[in-house]
Amino acid sequence: MNMHAQPQRTLAETALIDAFGERLSLLPGDGAVMVKRDDAIEAIKHGLPTRRVESWHYTDLRRLLTSVPAFEAGDIAKALDPVLDGSAVLPVLNGVSSAKAPEIEGVTVERLSEKLTDGSIAPGLDRYGADDAIGALNTAFVADGYFVDIADGTELEKPIELQNLQAGGQTHVRLLARVGAGAKAIIVERQTGEASEDGEALVSSVSQLVVGDGAEVTWLIVQEQPDTATHLAQFKAHIGKDAKLTLFVMNAGGKLVRQEVVVRTTGEGADFKLRGINLLAGDTHTDTTMVLDHAVPHTASTEVIRNVVTGKARGVFQGRINVHQYAQKTNAKMACNTLLLSDEGEFSTKPELEIFADDVVCGHGATVTEIDHNHLFYLMARGIDEKAARGLLVKAFVAEVIEELDDEALVDALEARLEAWFSTHG
Repeated sequence: MNMHAQPQRTLAETALIDAFGERLSLLPGDGAVMVKRDDAIEAIKHGLPTRRVESWHYTDLRRLLTSVPAFEAGDIAKALDPVLDGSAVLPVLNGVSSAKAPEIEGVTVERLSEKLTDGSIAPGLDRYGADDAIGALNTAFVADGYFVDIADGTELEKPIELQNLQAGGQTHVRLLARVGAGAKAIIVERQTGEASEDGEALVSSVSQLVVGDGAEVTWLIVQEQPDTATHLAQFKAHIGKDAKLTLFVMNAGGKLVRQEVVVRTTGEGADFKLRGINLLAGDTHTDTTMVLDHAVPHTASTEVIRNVVTGKARGVFQGRINVHQYAQKTNAKMACNTLLLSDEGEFSTKPELEIFADDVVCGHGATVTEIDHNHLFYLMARGIDEKAARGLLVKAFVAEVIEELDDEALVDALEARLEAWFSTHG
């Protein structure tokens, strides 16, 4: 008889299981939600994913998550000025949403705690696969967030900024949005915080977006956690017929970061663009993992990821595009480009295409390089010192992706954040 013993739980796994038992009575939810929570903690009891799990091969969460802070935070986080001036701000401060949301014409805003209490959110708490550790963690502990419903045909005059701000301890938030048919919107997802006295923070955040037929959405994720925080995040979206979704992800902080992007085209003519920037410094680990399903014919996607690695930082990009059997006339392209500025830094890239249709145009590519010394010499020969010349080349490498956004205010705001990162790490 063969017996397979369960590996001894790590300190982090034990802490999460104990915390669930202590907090269960404080978490909102009806019977259906509590069933989902129980299922989620059972998944955690089976162990956090290791490198033996293919989708977590480069981010061994069981090894990297060495400790889990308590829920009690020291200072309460405070709402910040928005990334884009004039945005309507919906803050979640240390896991608690604002009781009074700003009034926006054509938009309905509900607190997620209310939708957990009445159980209407229960179907959306399912994990997307057996290896969905972030979904399990968030489902087990989520207590609040927002549901934003943008009515059909609404064209937002100003962006909406969803702020998830922490001041230490644990924070588990879910942000839901539905953009109705023919609507247009810019939504900023802000993930940041301040280091607490003991320096530890664990943040899980799941964002879910439904893009209605003919709608156009630009969604920005700006992640600037302190370099002592663990940030585990997931963005999931369904894109309807003739709808367009542009997702821009900027990772510029965090000690341990995993940002998952899970997108599915559900209507013909759907178009998805992913543009990402990973700015990695110090002794940090950042993983961006994407799974894109082209599920219907006549859909398109392009993904461009730019990475800058300094110090002893380690980065990962995993991009998988699945073209289903009936998804003929799919046009999908993916590229990941990395600039290594340190001999001690590293970046792993794993692009994948799985194609079951026979009339498609698909491709992917990846590059890893250092600064071109000919370009550096060119600038220095014109009186620019070496440090400034290197900075110009690195910024140009990254800014090229930002400038693809067809909105001057967006470009200026993101370039300002890029400049702030380089002033500290350049």
